Amino acid sequence: MHAVIKTGGKQYRVAEGDVLNVETLQAEPGATVAFDVLAVGDGADLKVGSPLVDGAKVEAEVLDQIRGDKIIVFKKKRRQNYRRTRGHRQNLTVVRVTGITGA
Repeated sequence: MHAVIKTGGKQYRVAEGDVLNVETLQAEPGATVAFDVLAVGDGADLKVGSPLVDGAKVEAEVLDQIRGDKIIVFKKKRRQNYRRTRGHRQNLTVVRVTGITGA
């Protein structure tokens, strides 16, 4: 069974046992979190919510709080002697999907 969840302004297609890096969730490692379900089903029997599927739930276990890879943000305006370089590392939460319940 698969589900489409929404968290951190992004959508993810997940199945039971998947490990995801999502934007930071305020939860300690070992805690259980639940996500909003936009669609749930398997193959032809797909239920799509408007916007959420009533009674459907995706539960996940928080594995770790990490920081993502560094990206370089470079700004330049030509002929103006303007250059700025910044780095950024996004805070992420690693979660493992433990259960999908569809209504």
